[in-house]
Amino acid sequence: MSTLATVLLSALPLMAGWAVHVRLLGARLNTARRDPLTGLVTREGFTRRATALLKDPRAVVVLADVDRFKHINDTHGHAAGDALLKATADRLAHHVGPSGVAGRLGGDEFAAVVIDDHGTVGDLLAVLHGVLARPVEGQDPAVRTTVSLGWVRAADFPDDGLSGLLRRADEAMYAAKQGRAGMRRAGLGWLFATVAGRRSGRTGARTDAPVVGVVA
Repeated sequence: MSTLATVLLSALPLMAGWAVHVRLLGARLNTARRDPLTGLVTREGFTRRATALLKDPRAVVVLADVDRFKHINDTHGHAAGDALLKATADRLAHHVGPSGVAGRLGGDEFAAVVIDDHGTVGDLLAVLHGVLARPVEGQDPAVRTTVSLGWVRAADFPDDGLSGLLRRADEAMYAAKQGRAGMRRAGLGWLFATVAGRRSGRTGARTDAPVVGVVA
């Protein structure tokens, strides 16, 4: 056997061990980027994937906020609240599909980027809004609520990055929540001016900011 062959054979166990180590490290990193309750990617993982998806002109940014979540927690307990968040996450991820990404930004707030292949994202989100309002399987039927949705087409605001689009979706979502409209699309008007990411009407935001146009 040649010297080269001997060296290669002796290196095989080391190479195999390194491959296992790399796989384990990758699995740990993936776990670290997942929310332990819902299994969705965390803000960091969402930002990375969403930024890549926004290169597609068909991308749509969605922000979702669970209505009356504190009431569910206070009335039915934190276990029921956790079950509601998990069900919301599962339903959102199912409707977003493998071509997009859904993440939990924190608390009862979720975000997604959807690739609108057929120009029917409005219909998709209308269906999703109804699905999100269903009772949670295995829980008291009273453990249910609606979810307010705000969304924006990335192509409508080509100069905005992910943070700007999320702010626009947040404004539309807040308008939907205040108007009990279910969901809103960010229009082509001005975005609320913000201070340190604060929405107009919150502490720290300007009071002379122009209102973003919204349509149902």
